[in-house]
Amino acid sequence: MSRLIVVTMIGFLCGMIGTGLGGFLTILLKHPTKRFMAVLLGFTSGIMLSVVCFDLLPEAFKLGSIWISLIGMAIGVGLMLLIDEFLPNELSLTKNARGRSESDYGFIKSGILLGIGIAIHNFPEGLAVGSGFAANNALGLGLAIVIALHDMPEGVAMAAPLKMGGISKLKILMYTILAGIPMGVGAFVGEMVGAISPIFISLCLSFAAGSMLFITCGELIPKSQSIYKGRISTIGMLIGIMSGIFISTAF
Repeated sequence: MSRLIVVTMIGFLCGMIGTGLGGFLTILLKHPTKRFMAVLLGFTSGIMLSVVCFDLLPEAFKLGSIWISLIGMAIGVGLMLLIDEFLPNELSLTKNARGRSESDYGFIKSGILLGIGIAIHNFPEGLAVGSGFAANNALGLGLAIVIALHDMPEGVAMAAPLKMGGISKLKILMYTILAGIPMGVGAFVGEMVGAISPIFISLCLSFAAGSMLFITCGELIPKSQSIYKGRISTIGMLIGIMSGIFISTAF
């Protein structure tokens, strides 16, 4: 088996297992209370903020420049705004006909947007894995393990709103696994190209950061506070931020 195929398979497996395991852990919860789901949604929002602020953006600043990173973030936010604009409100009427409320559709939309952001995020991470393997095997394997660990809370962040919107367990698991596929594509490109332009990787990372900030701040945090009135979602978010800092520094 050629080296390129092996590196690509490692990228696919790490991405799909990482986000898929996060989705699997979420669907194990049978009948969570609103209080618990507010904590979970707040926690995953904190994790996402940590990944963006302490992982994606610092790496983007290091590889490129502040201006390249700001441009990438602006493009990411713009794309999410465009996708949000074209997600039809009429879909909520179809869901209502099936017994789902307007708020259920809001959670489903959040999950869809977050899934898109995670998929975008996984492509440049795959590029990093492929480029790492192109440099040396130890670096590539280390990056793959770290990124798989980072993808687990992202899978939780994606699965939580989908679960709250009433999506079936099998579909949640399938969607979270699919969100990890771009990492394999990125690993293929990174290994094939080798020393890819640092500016390009910086643009991709900041692009993903912008899209995920928009989703977290505009969708997840407001919903975590709306499903249960009180400070519990804020506490969950703070715990998520601290957990994300630990993950970023430990690995």
